[in-house]
Amino acid sequence: MRALVLHHREDDSGLRLAELPEPQRPPGWVRVRVLAACLNRVDLYMWRNGAGITHRLPMVLGVDGAGVVEEADPDSALQPGDRVVLYPALFCGRCRFCLAGDQPLCLKVRYYGEHVDGTFREVLVAPETNLLRLPENADLLAAAALPTACLTAFRMLFGKMPLRPDETVLVRGAGGGVSLAAVQLARAAGARVIATSRRPEALARARELGAEAAVSEDEDVVAAVMELTGGLGADLVVENVGEATWPSSLRAVRRGGRVVVCGATTGGHPSAELQRVFIRQIAVFGSTLGSLDEFRRLLQLWLGGRFTPVIDRVFPFAQAVEALRTLEAGAQIGKLALDLSA
Repeated sequence: MRALVLHHREDDSGLRLAELPEPQRPPGWVRVRVLAACLNRVDLYMWRNGAGITHRLPMVLGVDGAGVVEEADPDSALQPGDRVVLYPALFCGRCRFCLAGDQPLCLKVRYYGEHVDGTFREVLVAPETNLLRLPENADLLAAAALPTACLTAFRMLFGKMPLRPDETVLVRGAGGGVSLAAVQLARAAGARVIATSRRPEALARARELGAEAAVSEDEDVVAAVMELTGGLGADLVVENVGEATWPSSLRAVRRGGRVVVCGATTGGHPSAELQRVFIRQIAVFGSTLGSLDEFRRLLQLWLGGRFTPVIDRVFPFAQAVEALRTLEAGAQIGKLALDLSA
């Protein structure tokens, strides 16, 4: 099978398509023919650095994937030919967090494409519990965009302190997959959305997807949010940019509001501004991926037409390295996808 394998990080030649043996399927696992995958910032991180994530090279990159079942146990609920999407977190099912249904916090959690070989390959195996069945006519490219970006956005909005219809959400970095999913999901919940970006085309796309206001990062974002909220500030800030936007996110949230953070593309060491946090009683939550139950709820929203993952461009699998370089350039709006059937 073809796979996108990271052999080393000495230079760009370390990442290339290679022929690998198909993986063996353990009992209770399912063999899937991967037909679609989506790229994420973590794929770039694993390519360029990978520090802090336990892994060994060579490894196959890729967190998101969708495809068709090729083989499963005789008593499996999945049958050959079923379309499925992967839940990318491998979990033990026995620790206190798994028993509470919060799989991302599993004490032994491992992610495809980070700790184990990922989805950028033509065949993968996964536990049956990590695969959600899709309708026969499901768009696999769109399905492959759900697990990381859209599920992360869903948990940020509806996780620890769920968004209410009467609230205002400030979404930072509106050109990315998480942010554009957050815009759509917040609007589907009846909330008001303010989006920010440095790129005019990203602001225009956010408006098309339902943002009531789109504010350039070159403007005074805090002043704009205060004007739009009558001086109160946003109830919830979706923060995934990092150091560049963190100070203004803390100033744009209302007293007693919350900031939910899932990324730090521009750096992970901003000033914590603890005085502002405790005096204004701002709740700060970290968020990564989502639980299996949240994934099922997200899937139903998508299948019900409540939102559509934004895919900027689809690359044939033979151009997977070019796709990653395009992601690194940062000019896309939404997701970049790989068509493994091509």
